[in-house]
Amino acid sequence: MEQPVTTWRRKLAVVAVLALVVFTVATVRLFVLPDLAPLPARADAIIELAGPGNRDATTMALVRAGRAPVVAQSTVPSEAGTSRCLPATSGVEVLCFTPDPGTTVGEARFIGEIAAQRHWQSVIIVTTPDHALRAQLRVSRCFPGTISVASAPLPWWDWFRQIPYQWAASVKALVFQTSC
Repeated sequence: MEQPVTTWRRKLAVVAVLALVVFTVATVRLFVLPDLAPLPARADAIIELAGPGNRDATTMALVRAGRAPVVAQSTVPSEAGTSRCLPATSGVEVLCFTPDPGTTVGEARFIGEIAAQRHWQSVIIVTTPDHALRAQLRVSRCFPGTISVASAPLPWWDWFRQIPYQWAASVKALVFQTSC
């Protein structure tokens, strides 16, 4: 009688290990090392989304490299920790916006609206690796042009909070909130 229970436990252990491996590989592929296309030499705008990580440094490096004539920054105080805007830069228009709602959905809607007003065909969004694919998905639902993603480093301590959050937010974006 003991043997069937042992066999059942082994099978359960194998299934659990396989599930953990699949989950880990998916997490790395989707949130830690997402497959992002190379950035274009130029875009109509660079848009920094709010959130953790040093996004300002990545955005300003793109601005200094002359990647776009316009840079827009989402200033969500609860996310970015500030309501201040990026510094003025010669030859580049700097815009700040507070999305409504103060989430990636609100940022995507703003991008779609301003892109339509200004006839933008391409944008570079700046975010962190954990948020890159979901941000690109959200923006693509509101903006029909070319969307490239520049990834800013995420501090190691933020990964513990961001991975579970991004899994939940990605499921929400894929299953429940499928429009702009």
